[in-house]
Amino acid sequence: MNTINSGSTDSQNYPAQKPYKNIVIAVLAACTLGLGTYAIVDKNKSTEKIQQQETVIAKVSDEKTEIRKEFDASLARLDSMSSLNTGLEGKLTASTAEIKKMKADIRSILNNKNATAGQLSKAKKLIDELNGKITTMEADIAKLKEENKTLNEDKVVLTQDKEKLTQDLTATTAVKQELEKKVDVASTLNASNIVITPINVKGNGKEKISTTAKRVDKLMISFDVDNRIAQPGTTDIFVLVTGPDGKVITTMADSSSAATFATREEGDKVFTAKVPVALETAKRKNVEFGFAPGNTFLQGNYKVQIYQNGFLIGEGTKELKKGGLFS
Repeated sequence: MNTINSGSTDSQNYPAQKPYKNIVIAVLAACTLGLGTYAIVDKNKSTEKIQQQETVIAKVSDEKTEIRKEFDASLARLDSMSSLNTGLEGKLTASTAEIKKMKADIRSILNNKNATAGQLSKAKKLIDELNGKITTMEADIAKLKEENKTLNEDKVVLTQDKEKLTQDLTATTAVKQELEKKVDVASTLNASNIVITPINVKGNGKEKISTTAKRVDKLMISFDVDNRIAQPGTTDIFVLVTGPDGKVITTMADSSSAATFATREEGDKVFTAKVPVALETAKRKNVEFGFAPGNTFLQGNYKVQIYQNGFLIGEGTKELKKGGLFS
């Protein structure tokens, strides 16, 4: 009976354990499924986060590349202005300094491998400012070039005007000099009424005319000068007295050391006397002076030549004769 009862009890308990086991299995299955689902969701989130980061990185990289292209384009515009001459560069020094600083700041950002979006935004803003500066510079350069062009054109005109004025002045000067030369020549005096009088001076100081060479003590030379266009003032008249021996008589013992004057056509000449004469326009002036050689006059012809303004303006001759036994 006991055996039968014992077996009956086990048989009755077995069905009661089965539902509990199923519950545990179900719970475990649910946990496993939950963990799997979590793992899948977490993996999906990680993948999504990575993709977002990659997207941000790609976006930053693309933006950086685009900014670099814009920067390169700006630099190309600057390079196109590199042919400026020194004069224009000098007028744009302030703008050039500002642009140099902007370029340095932009390069610093673009060369930073870990540049943030904010830094790239700053670089982009700087490039916009740089382009604005470049545009202003281009306008200034165009204006300066136009001003230079105008100045060059004005310079060409002024140079041509100067050359013409120089030519006109040269021509005028040549004409003026020619006229002055003509006036100068035309204002040369005319000598007339030339009289050569040999004088014998007596012991008592009285004078009388004598043509005997050995009795002549001096020659009195008289002549008139005039010119209708000669300007008032003093002029020098040079008188040459040439003796019978063909030599000009001077006050110097050695004629080689005697004073000379310049003639227009005959070179320098030794002179006997220089006589200053005060002139009045269109008025005749009489000139008279005595000449004594310092020794005895020789027999023969004495020639008197009168020069003024480098020209021979008159001449005359006087013969001194040999005296007789009782002369």
